[in-house]
Amino acid sequence: MRIPYATQWIDAADVKEVIEALYSSHLTQGPRIAAFEKKVAEYCGARYAVAVNSGTAALHAACFAVGLKPGDEVITSPITFVASANCVLYCGGRPVFADVQSDTINISPEDVNNKISNKTKAVIPVHFAGQPCDLEELSNIAQKNGLVVIEDAAHALGAEYKGSKVGACKYSDMTILSFHAVKHITTGEGGMILTNREDIYNQLMMFRTHGITRDGDLMINKHEGLWFYEMQLLGFNYRITDFQCALGMKQMDKLEEFVSRRRKIVAKYDQAFRKIANIVLLKEKAENKSSWHIYPIQVKSDRHKVFDALQREGIGVNVHYIPVYLQPYYSELGYQPGICPRSEKYYSQAITLPLYPKMKDEDVDTIIEKVSAALEDCSI
Repeated sequence: MRIPYATQWIDAADVKEVIEALYSSHLTQGPRIAAFEKKVAEYCGARYAVAVNSGTAALHAACFAVGLKPGDEVITSPITFVASANCVLYCGGRPVFADVQSDTINISPEDVNNKISNKTKAVIPVHFAGQPCDLEELSNIAQKNGLVVIEDAAHALGAEYKGSKVGACKYSDMTILSFHAVKHITTGEGGMILTNREDIYNQLMMFRTHGITRDGDLMINKHEGLWFYEMQLLGFNYRITDFQCALGMKQMDKLEEFVSRRRKIVAKYDQAFRKIANIVLLKEKAENKSSWHIYPIQVKSDRHKVFDALQREGIGVNVHYIPVYLQPYYSELGYQPGICPRSEKYYSQAITLPLYPKMKDEDVDTIIEKVSAALEDCSI
């Protein structure tokens, strides 16, 4: 039997909510969207939330909302999914990659500071694996240089930094979330932007619906009647559906349970793997409570052999991530290997082990046994 690296957990209560939404008067642009936004915003402690159809859309919308334009630079981590950098390209900007810290694999504030130029507009720190970055330090750097901070918290719903939930935007202008199938909660596909800034909120609301507003208070021309709307900017159709939000609301009821289960699995992994010299584990900082979206390890043995051996044993290992700037598209833009050596070293040794709330204890035991055996075999 194969153990996947991740999977969603959908139960009868989730299905019931979706069915009710499907039989309702609105499949999209209905009341469940605002209800879902309110529920997530209240949980995270943010004033505003705007739900969209993917985490990638959330990143794009966030970059647009702060006025990112051609010629602007945005600093982000290379150890992330490509969307964290692609969103900058969508707006005509240029991603600049700052190296990661060796212990957490989160973006290094020191290297962020080193990469700032007179073209830098924003920083997009990525909360890798679910552990918050050094937000206070990054916020201080941003304030000194007049920069915007957009937290990429696709991995970090349910995480905490210095007593605040990730998403409260205490140290940032915006936080983006992802509700992809393998994230902490799912809407199938989906995302959200959280902010405490009303100006950004208004921009986001228009951007996700073609740049259109029906709010009379925001009209440029005279409001002619209930039918009236204005397209004020070039937006996109990034709307999420009501039946997705129905699923999201029911999933939010179980978020704390899901995160608690992830932490228990990680504690079991940590206890076992700390005893193995060939494995390097991520360090969780004392001021943080990671929500553990993924569980990456670094192996000092031949990574390819270990990875292949685990695949043969039915363990759904993965690698998170190939440094973004090593992708062929980025090479064509002029990015070269070697610009973030710690990131490249991490990538050369990284393997992501299965982690999801639905895992049984015996699955965890099997993975520990198989990883230990693979490392022993590959070190001979």
